[in-house]
Amino acid sequence: MPHQPLAPGTAGASGAAVHDWENPALTGRHRLPARAYFFGYDTADLAATMDRRRSRGFVDLTGAWRFRLFDHPGRVPADALARLDDDWDLVRVPHLWQVDGYGHLQYTDEGYPFPVDPPRVPADVPTGVYQRTVELPPIPAGERTVLRFDGVESYAEVYWDGAYVGMTKGSRLSAEFDVTEVAHAGENHLVVKVLQYSDGTYLEDQDMWWASGIFRDCYLLSRPAAHLADFHVRTRRLDDEHAEVTLTASAVGPAEVTWEIRDGARLVASTVVPPGADATLVVEGARFWNPEAPSLYDMRLVVRGADGTVEHVPHRLGLAEVTTVDGRLLLNGAPFMMHGVNRHDHDDRRGRAVGMARVERDLHLMKQHNINAVRTAHYPNDPRFYELCDRLGLLVLAETDLETHGFANVGDLSRLTDDPAWEAAYVDRIERHVLAQRNHASIVMWSLGNESGYGRNVPAMYARCKELDPSRPVHYEEDRDAEVVDVVSTMYSRVSQMNDLGEHPHPKPRILCEYGHAMGNGPGGLAEYQQVFEAWDSIQGHFVWEWCDHGLVATTDDGREYHAYGGDHGDVPNNGSFCIDGLVFPWQDPSPGLVEYKQVICPVRVAWADGVCTVTNRRWFTDLDDVVVVLETLHDGRVVGSRTVVPGPVAPGGSWSVAVEPEVATHGETHLTARVLSTSVHEWTAPMRELGRYQAAVADRPRRRAVAPARGGVAAEVAGTSLVVTTPSAGRFTVDLLTGDVAWRLDGRDLLAAPPRVGFWKPLVDNHQQEADELWTPRFLSLLQTSTRAVSWREVDGAVVVEVGARVAPPTLDLGVALDLVWTLGADGAHLAVRGEPFGGYRDIVPRVGLSFAVPGDLRSVDWFGLGPGENYPDSRSAATVGRWHDDVDAMFTPYVVPQDCAGRGDVRWVTFTDAHGDGLAVRAAGDERFAFSAWPYSAAAIDAARHRTDLVPEDRVTVNVDHRVLGLGSNSWGSEVLDSYRVRLEPFRFELDLRPVAAAAPHHDEGIGS
Repeated sequence: MPHQPLAPGTAGASGAAVHDWENPALTGRHRLPARAYFFGYDTADLAATMDRRRSRGFVDLTGAWRFRLFDHPGRVPADALARLDDDWDLVRVPHLWQVDGYGHLQYTDEGYPFPVDPPRVPADVPTGVYQRTVELPPIPAGERTVLRFDGVESYAEVYWDGAYVGMTKGSRLSAEFDVTEVAHAGENHLVVKVLQYSDGTYLEDQDMWWASGIFRDCYLLSRPAAHLADFHVRTRRLDDEHAEVTLTASAVGPAEVTWEIRDGARLVASTVVPPGADATLVVEGARFWNPEAPSLYDMRLVVRGADGTVEHVPHRLGLAEVTTVDGRLLLNGAPFMMHGVNRHDHDDRRGRAVGMARVERDLHLMKQHNINAVRTAHYPNDPRFYELCDRLGLLVLAETDLETHGFANVGDLSRLTDDPAWEAAYVDRIERHVLAQRNHASIVMWSLGNESGYGRNVPAMYARCKELDPSRPVHYEEDRDAEVVDVVSTMYSRVSQMNDLGEHPHPKPRILCEYGHAMGNGPGGLAEYQQVFEAWDSIQGHFVWEWCDHGLVATTDDGREYHAYGGDHGDVPNNGSFCIDGLVFPWQDPSPGLVEYKQVICPVRVAWADGVCTVTNRRWFTDLDDVVVVLETLHDGRVVGSRTVVPGPVAPGGSWSVAVEPEVATHGETHLTARVLSTSVHEWTAPMRELGRYQAAVADRPRRRAVAPARGGVAAEVAGTSLVVTTPSAGRFTVDLLTGDVAWRLDGRDLLAAPPRVGFWKPLVDNHQQEADELWTPRFLSLLQTSTRAVSWREVDGAVVVEVGARVAPPTLDLGVALDLVWTLGADGAHLAVRGEPFGGYRDIVPRVGLSFAVPGDLRSVDWFGLGPGENYPDSRSAATVGRWHDDVDAMFTPYVVPQDCAGRGDVRWVTFTDAHGDGLAVRAAGDERFAFSAWPYSAAAIDAARHRTDLVPEDRVTVNVDHRVLGLGSNSWGSEVLDSYRVRLEPFRFELDLRPVAAAAPHHDEGIGS
């Protein structure tokens, strides 16, 4: 993640004493290289894989452990490592002890939580000691017993029956220990001492909660005397039907290795592999793996020892070859683009101790939203993650466990990266990562880490990576000119910059590894980015930052849940809510931003023009044989006709056209909406999943003449400082002749709970924080004051016209807007014309130009004719189509972790707010104008003041905003500012609106409100 300033505060004293074993040259002395080999199973099903993994030579250690937290490694009693104490707390493993209530949570983006003094950390460090009894059966002679950890943060020492076994660093890298010499039949005493900080922490500053523990699975594996030590399988595409698969396998002990490839029950090919040498098989009729059709073969390595023991090592083989030709990445000979996200491990109740069910749901949600790639930001994932990506079909940019971002705070980001004393530690991290995962088809690219500057250790990592896996390209964003790595990469380059980079391509392929910062309401501008990506072949990947908000569940004193972020645990320094920056809410529901991204990257495009509908295949590997397109004709937003067309097997990049002549409405607007559906069935989706939707405006014919508004019968009289206007059907208006405020009462009830006021502020969204800091806060735009200068009235043609002159301006400054408001109060309601003329020197951007008022709290049912159904803003509306939509105020309020402006709906012709009986108020655009609106069960001030959802208290009225113009979202919490075409500047403006009463007994939807 990019650099963000820390909140003020003083870091607490915590850390670790430096011992001999804490040295950057000691690179995680696990006894064996860690590789994701699971034995004695042969299945693609994850649950069955785990069951069978346990059935042979597997002891699961992820249950209850005894646990105690100490404040210093030297204060851990020596006998705690040699005996099992009954009075310790019971914790489940995996866990992070701070999330489970031990110690203290802290969030920083890039700042280390202790003084920077590498390789040293402070003298006191939180230290967790885990104890467990392990019951083992008799161990056959010659078998090896291996203890494996898939994630321990940050430094761990392992003791077995009090004897020291070894240590490990590299928190998100697996580690294995050969415990054969100490393990025995019966009860064994296993102790793991975990330090929160070590010298390795300097390499693990990855924009997340500082938390520690055994946070992934740990288990024991039994290996026969003759067993597989390593294998590496590679694919070379010969042609469309043939693949050459090469295997290198090494074994321990006198052994024979047999290699089989099966397609279900059918044996495809087999051979005996000479240990340590290459063997090659040719697969005929090959089904190549790709993210759209992730075909997998069942591969098995059978190791037979001289003593007759047999070990089975299965592998799900995907035939995938990544090459670079003429500066372009190819997968199995075909170009492709990665429509991706950056994903941290996060569970809102368990932190990084993420269960596989949640991981699987993450990946299902990605597939359901057209995402085809994921960057493992910024560390390796659980080994099973890559198996799932193989199976489901997701391209993986596989990043290793490395980030030294905190050195940016001391002005030397490259300090460790350019220090030869740290080379062994750097190389160790990519080596362990590649060895563990290089056989997965889903991995299309390795990444050497993130935001660690540039220096001599990068070429060393690259060389070792290519030595272990020469077949895949290597990425590292801070090698800005791709001097060493194979892919040139940038972060948060603006749309115009990306277009320039595409227009002048680099000789190597290009990706945008982070963009579209998804913090709070947003990101905006994704559609414009996508247009540039698709314009240039050299741009082959883009990854939104990021997948999920890192909020952690907390409760108020009265038991209500909210999600905590930096500073909520008394942690200083901190980066506040900067960790709340995902497309998915902490509880794993999609945000409006994810819905927008799904549409922007929809793999099937539909366009209509001049009576022809054209369907284009934007996939890279598969045709459209599973696609149907439902075409709906809408008259004034209402569906009046539908037909389904079937494009058939349109090849990647190809198009198909069909004549479509929608029936045009005699009066009003006609639209054609195309809903793209897939008939395919997958484990992550049911058939008829909507891939996306498109809409074309077909015609807009003059509406039939509305019934002339009622005239006459309007009476006006002055009572004190008020003007009271009585109408025959719209009720009574009361105008305050001092302020110009208008009240409205009909049939014994108020239609307005607060008078309409012109405004330019709205609750601040995260994406506008920089604009607020630089432009709005210094000018007090959130503190605008309205001063009425003149109010006059007259009777005209059976109506009452009220003119109000006012100024809206902030305190302390001589800038603002001079307003002229003209109210026409007639028999059928009110018409408002607003004109604004800025004065003073400010002409830069403002959040909005519009009108705010309130309606009674029972008017919570909302109908509108405009863009919907979901939240949309000027630069985030690809997923919205014009129609007639219905919702209610509470459901429309998007539950962002940090409350902010939300619920916007744009391009609106009319909107109504009604009660359970259908009575209420309507707002209609005058003439051909359109407006945006939002409605909240809270006031703008309450939303602005709230830091968590539980701070908001529902009010007995509904706040309504009707906006002439609304500023686009952009993604400038970190990313791109709002594009020029979506900026709202403080310039002269005019707009008009009609306000009408709505009655259930008088239908109002036929030709717009009241016409």
